[in-house]
Amino acid sequence: MPPTSVPPPTATATAAPPAAVGSPASGAAPTAARPGSPARRARLVRRILVPALVLSAPLVLAVAMGVGAVAVSPPHVLQVALHHLLGTPLESSGIDPIDDQIVWEYRAPRVLLALVTGASLALAGTVLQTLIRNPLADPFVLGIASGASLGAVAALVVGASAAGILATLGVTGAAFAGAIGTLALVLALGRRGGRVDPARLVLVGVSISSLLQALTSWLQLQASPDQIAGVLFWLLGSVSGAAWSSLPLPAIALAAGLVGLLAAGRTLDALLLGDDRAASLGVDLSRARTILFVVSALLTAAAVSVAGGVGFVGLIAPHLVRLVVGPAHRRLLPLAALVGGLFLVLADLAGRTLTAPRELPLSIVTALVGVPVFLTVLLRADGGRAR
Repeated sequence: MPPTSVPPPTATATAAPPAAVGSPASGAAPTAARPGSPARRARLVRRILVPALVLSAPLVLAVAMGVGAVAVSPPHVLQVALHHLLGTPLESSGIDPIDDQIVWEYRAPRVLLALVTGASLALAGTVLQTLIRNPLADPFVLGIASGASLGAVAALVVGASAAGILATLGVTGAAFAGAIGTLALVLALGRRGGRVDPARLVLVGVSISSLLQALTSWLQLQASPDQIAGVLFWLLGSVSGAAWSSLPLPAIALAAGLVGLLAAGRTLDALLLGDDRAASLGVDLSRARTILFVVSALLTAAAVSVAGGVGFVGLIAPHLVRLVVGPAHRRLLPLAALVGGLFLVLADLAGRTLTAPRELPLSIVTALVGVPVFLTVLLRADGGRAR
């Protein structure tokens, strides 16, 4: 269950900043924000960007499902979706049955898996940046992805010739088991005095991650030439093998995680104020951190187990959204999930079309596209504050 939410800080619970000239506290009449002022521009940008982002999401999904070797227009994609979801007839629409099969059986699961994976990683990154108070924190800081990678590579290299548990679990099951096992180990070693210590947890996670990466590299050396390409493609992230059966695990994890984190929004806001302030507001620090770490780790495990090691999404999405809507988590979390999901959908679209018929792994595209965009937005934000 999510941590108990706490009321927002009251005037007596927080230290008020020094009164500015022209504010009510200074005795002068309050001054309205001037037209063209930074605060007014920020509100205007927020009022335009957020609705535009939400309204554009269905169009992005329809375009992604329609683009490929066989092009299908967005209206036809919508008709295919309505046919399968609501039973509307296709005969009068002029849609070829082959187009229907391509969209529904192949592209729709792939696009939706990219959406769910990106949203899960963005949520996990948002929470970890708050818990660790480090802007560079991402879903891989606890070693969860390394555990998933070890499980998946073991299944790919050993499982094909084994009749034991790896062959039974398959790649996705082995990856999820590796991620959960790593989470349990990191949480057990990351405690100090019976409490979760964020700094210790990160150090343990980095250490365990290095060990697991070494074991993964050793397994790669044991792989046959036929297995190497599949191993590398999985490690760099891909949703090319998506099917409808791939969606339940990450989708359920995303839905449950988002609901729980939204309920814990005020607790996350309190943690931004520091341990002493959060404790004074009634937050049980050890319990809250443990639950939030577990939720973020489960989101990461579910995403990585089906899509591989997709990097950078959990780092960039929270920062981009935070620049627009601020740090309040009840606004930040759902928008970060949406941005992360759409970002990965577009990255997958670019990866399968720019170098067709060959595909680029997701991590390559997310880095090539995401780094310049992120740096541009960050530098413009810094320039705006300087002015």
